[in-house]
Amino acid sequence: MAGRDRVAHLMRQLASAACRCPAHSSQHYHQGAAAACTARTTDYAFEMASSNIRYGEGVTQEIGMDMVSMGAKKVCVMTDKNLSVLPPVKAVLESLTRNGVNYLCYDNVRVEPTDTSFKEAIAFAKKEEFDVFVAVGGGSVIDTCKAANLYACNPDADFLDFVNAPIGKGKPIIGALKPLIAVPTTAGTGSETTGVAIFDYEPLKAKTGIASRALRPVLGIVDPLHTLHMPSRVTANSGFDVLCHALESYTALPYNERSPCPPSPVLRPAYQGSNPISDVWARHALNIVAKYMKRAVRDAGDIKARSSMHLASVFAGIGFGNAGVHLCHGMSYPIAGNVKTYKAKEYNVDHPVVPHGLSVVVTSPAVFSFTASMCPERHLEAAEILGADVSNVKRADAGLVLADTLRSFLYDLQVDDGLSALGYGTNDIPALVKGTLPQERVTKLSPRAHTEEDLAELFTASMKIY
Repeated sequence: MAGRDRVAHLMRQLASAACRCPAHSSQHYHQGAAAACTARTTDYAFEMASSNIRYGEGVTQEIGMDMVSMGAKKVCVMTDKNLSVLPPVKAVLESLTRNGVNYLCYDNVRVEPTDTSFKEAIAFAKKEEFDVFVAVGGGSVIDTCKAANLYACNPDADFLDFVNAPIGKGKPIIGALKPLIAVPTTAGTGSETTGVAIFDYEPLKAKTGIASRALRPVLGIVDPLHTLHMPSRVTANSGFDVLCHALESYTALPYNERSPCPPSPVLRPAYQGSNPISDVWARHALNIVAKYMKRAVRDAGDIKARSSMHLASVFAGIGFGNAGVHLCHGMSYPIAGNVKTYKAKEYNVDHPVVPHGLSVVVTSPAVFSFTASMCPERHLEAAEILGADVSNVKRADAGLVLADTLRSFLYDLQVDDGLSALGYGTNDIPALVKGTLPQERVTKLSPRAHTEEDLAELFTASMKIY
């Protein structure tokens, strides 16, 4: 109970401090910061930001009252076809109706969205004068809703204006967006806490995204009852995203080693590198994954396990939403984007798909074996949390131990045996490397520098896991 109180206290502190920092309260900044950055190449500070979170069984029924309190006149509800007939969406719509809130529902969100599906949702949002957006679903839905809100509020912007460089122009988001409330139905992406929207950019067959604190939902309504509707494989793949969010943010390049040092705090990126506060959330999430993920996958009715994983997703989201992720995520984007015929089990889709969490975790043994030399203590701590005995392990063996621990974890959860099981062969490695190179927003946070040859070796090592 005391641990829960400490978490709640920390979240209240984050929420109360979120808008008083110089980056949000003013366009001006202290001259000392500018002087510091002219004298050094790496950053010297980090900033924590997160959405407000409301958690509890049945809390979704409160969303109509939220809309009334906000004075909402016309609400855009976004979801996907599968969810549109399930209890989570019904609970949201019933609450809006009960409170007399006017809304329109867009249910054509694509699982693993593309630039095309983003643009379709944006077109819907632009046709109406919505004053609040509500996303009900997993990361695909929440990210799509973020993009729809952004471009509806910037109707003259070109689509690539806000997309991360080097694929897009990476322009900063200046104006305020409409309030967005996220109701996550999966325990994975943590998108209800972050200012990131990810999609497949079809011309390059690779994922990219938009990253800005301006995209963050004003509130995440985390209702553990919604996770009871997830099939086993969806639960597993969502959980793998939580696992890698925690591992990658905890082992990311430290914030004070990240370059360049921004000339103004408003230019400090959302993904800043590992830091003492994100570390707390990452470790906490990893402990929950170790304790509850297997239970959550194996028993859909285990409310304790599934609700715990729902919270772990939030905790990891706060951690990686500020620290960032690195190679597992950077390499996952071309794995998902170049999919040929693979269709994940228990995903009701009409197109080939490698779910995000699966595309991320499949390279994790190879990646953490590669990065361990830069921060072996953190890799050993992660392995110990996941169940390994590290009492007599040498620092030089940290990567091998964490890799073996991950292999055992994935094997127990029946993960496909590497990239080859997802339809890839060695001839695909050049395309996978090419698709990883533009992902500098995350790959530059790897604690160990890497070359194209290193990436090729990591993809090769990931062809088979076991």
